[in-house]
Amino acid sequence: MKSKVNEIQVRYKEKLKSSFSIDCSQDACNILYDNWDKDTIGLHESFKILLLNNSNKVKGVYELSTGGITGTLVDIRILFAIVLKSVSTAIILAHNHPSSKLIPSEADKQITRKIKEAATFLDIKVLDHIIIVPNGAYYSFADSGIL
Repeated sequence: MKSKVNEIQVRYKEKLKSSFSIDCSQDACNILYDNWDKDTIGLHESFKILLLNNSNKVKGVYELSTGGITGTLVDIRILFAIVLKSVSTAIILAHNHPSSKLIPSEADKQITRKIKEAATFLDIKVLDHIIIVPNGAYYSFADSGIL
């Protein structure tokens, strides 16, 4: 008798060819903010990843998690499943602070270090981690020299 197991398929389908290129943190913030739900940005935290190709052209934005008022869960395994499935070579991390505070918490810094460390094993560049607040202002880890 043969053992039956599930067949695994991996598929990535690009619907749009992106012409958006990321040259600085402001470029990334503009794309992220344009793709954030303005009705909930001041209500609860969400964590997103901006997926990029080798030329820093945007492949897409993926919402990894939605949480509460003061935090959201970031599952690194799911994050890298999305990055690998989309054949991205670089990422920009992003989350919002409903409180409008543009200061990263210690938890923000820890998850950034953890993701960056994991990314090095996969040869994926973590270019920035951006905190966005409801009025569109942002904080860049890369610009602040803590990435």
